[in-house]
Amino acid sequence: MEERWSTEHVLSLSPDAASSKAAGKLSGPGPWSGVGCNGTALWGACKGSGSTPYRTVVELATPAYQCSCPSRKFPCKHALGLLLLWSVGAQAVPNGGEPPEWAGAWLADRQDRAEQKRAPRAEADPAAARRRAERRSARVAAGAQELRLRLADRVRHGLADQSTAASPWEEVAARMVDAQAPGLASRVRELEDLDEESLLSRYALLHLLAAAYERVGELPEPLAATVRSRIGFSTDSAELLAGPTVRDRWLVLGRQDVADERLTTRRLWLRGAKTGHPALLLAFGRPGQAPELAIPTGQLLEAELAFQPNARPLRAVLGTRHGGPEAPPEAEAVPPGVSTVRALAGYGEAVADDPWLDSWPTVLTGVVPVPGPGGWQLTDGQGALPVHGTPQSALWRLAAISAGRPVTVFGECGHRGFAPVTVWGENGRATGVSG
Repeated sequence: MEERWSTEHVLSLSPDAASSKAAGKLSGPGPWSGVGCNGTALWGACKGSGSTPYRTVVELATPAYQCSCPSRKFPCKHALGLLLLWSVGAQAVPNGGEPPEWAGAWLADRQDRAEQKRAPRAEADPAAARRRAERRSARVAAGAQELRLRLADRVRHGLADQSTAASPWEEVAARMVDAQAPGLASRVRELEDLDEESLLSRYALLHLLAAAYERVGELPEPLAATVRSRIGFSTDSAELLAGPTVRDRWLVLGRQDVADERLTTRRLWLRGAKTGHPALLLAFGRPGQAPELAIPTGQLLEAELAFQPNARPLRAVLGTRHGGPEAPPEAEAVPPGVSTVRALAGYGEAVADDPWLDSWPTVLTGVVPVPGPGGWQLTDGQGALPVHGTPQSALWRLAAISAGRPVTVFGECGHRGFAPVTVWGENGRATGVSG
């Protein structure tokens, strides 16, 4: 029997709170006509302010959406409303039947494009690819050497000397972009916002990274892969998925969306139920559009992941899915965690493999959020971790779910403390607390 999504699952796709609220008004059968679903897609026509109803179709596997409304939000309120209506059950959106012509054409077009993507690509010219790689390597090496000299100059002049230029690091970042080292460029830009206490340690890490690239050929391969990824080299997703993948039942530990004027970046943290392997998926959406990748926190997804090469593999791309997201068995709803002491030790082990690692995904068990004069902490009676990077409203939400009792918290543990993302309360329900 087809499993319909929960309300929480549907609303996790929403680009913003206003869309969720508007979708709620369209979640009843009143404005809809011609609704149906066939197990892989659902469709319907929604009466709007004009004479012609809006035609809405949702492909469930990705998911993907198409609507004739003029909204620039994605998915629009009609797609969300149709999903909410479908989630009620077969009495609201009946199973079976064929999609109308307008929905069938869009679904067939998507299927064609997916098959074209799966088709083997023409072999690239290996000699030309090697020449391009050599040219880039030389440019990055030159950029790394220049960065080391710039850092040495800054230290020689003293951290308080601001006389070199009005915005010297932006200029250096531009040079790193020209050198095809985007990882170095983004780290250089971060220097502009640091206080002097933090500046010297960041200088040191940048210098270490630039120096490491100049000798990358002499490093052990896992560390060399880490250096390349920090510099900004990346492996194409298709190439990654063609190599070894890890199939597991992945529990979604948390989700966090960060938006600016150009992009919405979604981070999804997973952990393999069988392998225990952590994973981080990234998805991107344009302003006003939720990233396509949406798996509700607390759900299990059986799928294959391919990891970017690294001494501490974490970032991954999603490959073949073996079914849709589903609720875990009750016994697995709350993930096992570690103590605060063990969390710090785990972060230390991760930094030993990757010196440029700011934090590591961690599940804490049996911790209580406690406010104090120096800020909030998560304590388990044996140790405590300062909480950082969390808005005050989210901290109070965390405290309310805890109500003074120990809870399980997922987040990122690093040198600045612990950044909570998800909390599991007494009822075993996962709640986001990152913003």
